[in-house]
Amino acid sequence: MNLFLHICCAPCTTFPLAQLRLKGIAVYGYFYNPNIHPYREFKKRIQGVQQLAEISDLKVEIDNTYGLTEYLRKVVFHEQQRCPLCYAMRLEVVVQKAKEREYEAFSTTLLYSKYQDHERIRNIGEKLAIQYDIDFYYEDFREGWKEGIEQAIAMDLYRQSYCGCIYSEQERYDKAFKKYAEKIKL
Repeated sequence: MNLFLHICCAPCTTFPLAQLRLKGIAVYGYFYNPNIHPYREFKKRIQGVQQLAEISDLKVEIDNTYGLTEYLRKVVFHEQQRCPLCYAMRLEVVVQKAKEREYEAFSTTLLYSKYQDHERIRNIGEKLAIQYDIDFYYEDFREGWKEGIEQAIAMDLYRQSYCGCIYSEQERYDKAFKKYAEKIKL
């Protein structure tokens, strides 16, 4: 099988890539993530994917368009549904490219993260597969969570501390502020 794989970031790609290759699946990567903010973070993730591609001999296409405006237009006033909207936004572009380039299937490294909603991703992927008449490859890669982290560390890949969107960045700092405030009794 030849697979068009959406890449959210380098660390989340290490384990799925190894597993897919063990199964004899030819993988072509595609980095498309208009949700990532700020721009410096976006560039760091691109550099990480380029580094991984070089180390692991992965052919990858990188969409280096900083798509924050497009992302925000989709999610503003729908913040509670931002993750499903973001999954759908990214996967629709991925499936379109996979179909147009005649890949047998498409998938995403989002299926590696224990922080993502796998059922939602799977449902979106399966609906897009029907709509575009191409297979969605689902595999639960979370079993390799620790192994993937170890691989990313061994490869010295940039490892981010939030999913990438402006909302998750705020949540990260809100948690840090809450801990700080409790510590100093604000």
